Amino acid sequence: QVQLVESGGGLVQAGGSLRLSCAGSGRTFSSRAMGWFRQAPGTEREFVAGISSSGSSTRYADSVKGRFTISRDNTKNTVYLQMSSLKPEDTAVYYCAAAWTSVLVTATGQYNYWGQGTQVTVSS
Repeated sequence: QVQLVESGGGLVQAGGSLRLSCAGSGRTFSSRAMGWFRQAPGTEREFVAGISSSGSSTRYADSVKGRFTISRDNTKNTVYLQMSSLKPEDTAVYYCAAAWTSVLVTATGQYNYWGQGTQVTVSS
């Protein structure tokens, strides 16, 4: 069992930065790949960034590549999403998720534990 709690969301102006954190509990956190997803009103949940269990592999959606950075600290059972050069289209609820595998994956169906989400709003 893994429990995930996101924090760090809020309101920011376009061009600004935010860092999201996801604190996990459970003995298997460090053996699971982790991902960040987002969902805007009226849209499906989409993959934003993922990281393998060791942190050696990362992957990003094309829409955030070069602006967002995912990282993890397994000693703290925490994964981060550093977001820079934010745009109004980045506005969404951001979710942290833990995969069933240690290998980096991108599909929502490959993640079996989810946090409650944190709202990110970017004003123009």
